[in-house]
Amino acid sequence: MKVAVLGSGGVGGYFGARLAAAGNDVTFIARGRHLAAIREDGLRVSSPLGDLAIHHANVVEDLSAVKSADLILVAVKLWDTEQVAQSLRPLVEQGSAVISFQNGVQKDDILARYLPKHAIVGGVCYIAATIGEPGLIVHSGTLQKLAFGEYDGSRSPRVTAFYDACQKAGITAEISDDIQRLIWEKFVFLVGLSGTTSSIRQSIGPIRQNPRTRAFLLQVMSEVVAVGRAKGVNLPANFAEDRLAFCDTLPATMTSSMHHDLERGNRLELPWLSGAVATFGSQLNVPTPCNSVISDILALYADGKQG
Repeated sequence: MKVAVLGSGGVGGYFGARLAAAGNDVTFIARGRHLAAIREDGLRVSSPLGDLAIHHANVVEDLSAVKSADLILVAVKLWDTEQVAQSLRPLVEQGSAVISFQNGVQKDDILARYLPKHAIVGGVCYIAATIGEPGLIVHSGTLQKLAFGEYDGSRSPRVTAFYDACQKAGITAEISDDIQRLIWEKFVFLVGLSGTTSSIRQSIGPIRQNPRTRAFLLQVMSEVVAVGRAKGVNLPANFAEDRLAFCDTLPATMTSSMHHDLERGNRLELPWLSGAVATFGSQLNVPTPCNSVISDILALYADGKQG
């Protein structure tokens, strides 16, 4: 497949490198020192599943340099979604499909303001990966999975082709006939993990061990489930308890990308995580006290050190 990876950090860099190593025509869009390092030395991946080095990675600074693509993988931070959505239109008009593997549940709604809905395929990713240094993606653990599907539940040729490409690249993949539910299922966990690790300033181990912080984690996720069900998403009423049990299986040292961003003084995805839950709750008249307080606690840090 001919793939453009918009945002070549932990998610885009890792999955793009796997696809490139399997022989797909992958163009990476990157910025700054990361872009310069990939141009000079290629893109490297350090992973328990096997290291990779794409020595002559095709990397550009702007999507406008990409003339055609079967598929565009969007992996930029959520605050960049609106800006990049507008840049996607020329390729979409030529027939490119778009899959966002960003966090949150609003990403595809934002894309749909600028792109025809038929161009957008739903997607969700599961991985712990970051930029270790410019030109290097560090994958922690062995989880690396992509789930995607058409919003109407059909098995389209483009979805099947991408699934086959993932299989050949050694990427665990799943075609979903209810991708909206999968996106919300991850959102429940992600809001719980990001909100608690960031507001408490601890990894998941101590949080799940202490009775009060464990109850707080469960309540944060329960609010997300309540909001999702109020929006018509097919989530079981007890899904927060299911995710809490999942949290018990995680490495005790695991945190979240938002916690990492907070420690580094970077901008936070807070408005699209706990902030979004609080906003939805207000709109739907669903109480979200824990997510609201997380949003308030972290408000001073949401724009990073420059804020």
